[in-house]
Amino acid sequence: MLKYSFRKTYLRAEVTGLADSSPKPEVPDGMWIKCGKCGAIVYSGDVRQNLYVCPKCGGYFRIHAYRRIHMLADRGSFREWNRVMPVINPIAFPGYEEKLSEAKERTGLDEAIVTGQISLQGNACAIAVCDARFMMSSMGHNFGEKLTLAIEKAAEDKMPLVVFACSGGARMQEGLVSLTQMTKTSAALRKLREAGQVFISVLTDPTMGGVTASFAMLGDVILAEPRALIGFAGPRVIAQTIGERLPKEFQRAEFLSEHGFVDAVVERKDLKEILSFLIRTHKSNPVYPEKPYIPELPKKARSADRPAWDTVLLSRKSDRPGAMDYINRLFPDFMELRGDRHYADDEAIVGGIALFHGIPVTVIGERKGGNLKERKRRNFGMPMPEGYRKAVRLLRQAEAFKRPVICFVDTPGAYCGVEAEERGQGAAIAECLRAFSGAEVPALSILIGEGGSGGALALATADEGWVMENAIYSILSPEGFASILYKDAGRCKEAAGLMRITASDLLSLG
Repeated sequence: MLKYSFRKTYLRAEVTGLADSSPKPEVPDGMWIKCGKCGAIVYSGDVRQNLYVCPKCGGYFRIHAYRRIHMLADRGSFREWNRVMPVINPIAFPGYEEKLSEAKERTGLDEAIVTGQISLQGNACAIAVCDARFMMSSMGHNFGEKLTLAIEKAAEDKMPLVVFACSGGARMQEGLVSLTQMTKTSAALRKLREAGQVFISVLTDPTMGGVTASFAMLGDVILAEPRALIGFAGPRVIAQTIGERLPKEFQRAEFLSEHGFVDAVVERKDLKEILSFLIRTHKSNPVYPEKPYIPELPKKARSADRPAWDTVLLSRKSDRPGAMDYINRLFPDFMELRGDRHYADDEAIVGGIALFHGIPVTVIGERKGGNLKERKRRNFGMPMPEGYRKAVRLLRQAEAFKRPVICFVDTPGAYCGVEAEERGQGAAIAECLRAFSGAEVPALSILIGEGGSGGALALATADEGWVMENAIYSILSPEGFASILYKDAGRCKEAAGLMRITASDLLSLG
């Protein structure tokens, strides 16, 4: 009886938003819990200690809204907004008010979303968390209104916003009024962007329907929990409609990451640190040194007298430092952001956010890979259209939050193949050139190896361009040049000398 009384008291504190954010010695309803993923019977204490992740299979348990908030918030920092709202039955749907009343009684919630303000490792932020226990977190009028009010308050108070999405979609009992919440919440996010505040969307299991097709996929950064089901139409509906078996892991978080719609799939144990890092890198007010140290650059490269073909060979060496070697040395806290938000994540281009001497920067690089297997996966450093579209997306994000951009160029050229042409290789490079030539933030591009043709030019267009001493930058490869002009690719050494492609040549050309 004593244990039951304590649990009821703590749950009452949870639903009023007054519970302390420090871990509580909750008394479980049962000593053992069955995992819905692997079917194992596990000790409830171990599940809590493991942040509600099955210790047997690693499957994720769904988390109640207040519990999620308390896992992230600094002690005692949570302040709830608009906890209670008037009941609305916009189309007078029979039995709807009784259903709402039952959901409130069963969950202790007033609606399927909880909103408010927290401090996350000392960083103030607005937070909104969906709770699947309340009518499968379907989005109705009050859901949309609470979220919109939270977005508007975050914009007014100049706070970043973190939203944990989880939903079965629109709430059927509210008809078109429910559907229009998609527009309302999406439009509100424009105000947040205009206020210069970041929106971090975290997709949890499941995020479906109108929520996926509105605010959940509009994050400046989109994270997802492992194996979360994410999509517009449900997999069962799709399979029945097309009459085919769906691909393995279809609509899971990892599937969306591979197809370019999610920046990162983040384990629950790492989520707090990553959210804190993202908030810091989007709100910092960097202090630039009054007189920055700028080394005097040589007027002539030391390798000026080396045959151009020798420099070509050096630029192509497999053990030459690549983009990630530079990134890891210069930006040890670099966080990769993946995907073009349209089709895929091209691994020939890596990009993300980092701090450089306390200054938030966006970093983009072309990657060839180390061993043969990795090089094949990265198309030997030759980007596809989705790679260039990812670069443009990251540039636009940098412009929105006033971050300088640093690019590392190392590619034989853009990928040449049927798939690239089908997906608009030329248009993607053209868009990249337009975006970078008119960038609203400082952009620096460094050629670190090969700089081949338009595939290199797309990321080499910047306010300032540097070339490593033993790198090259050319209209196309010397072999291709010789083949076109001399009808003999074997004259590539001669062509290299005439093309003016070495660092010394480029410096003299201005």
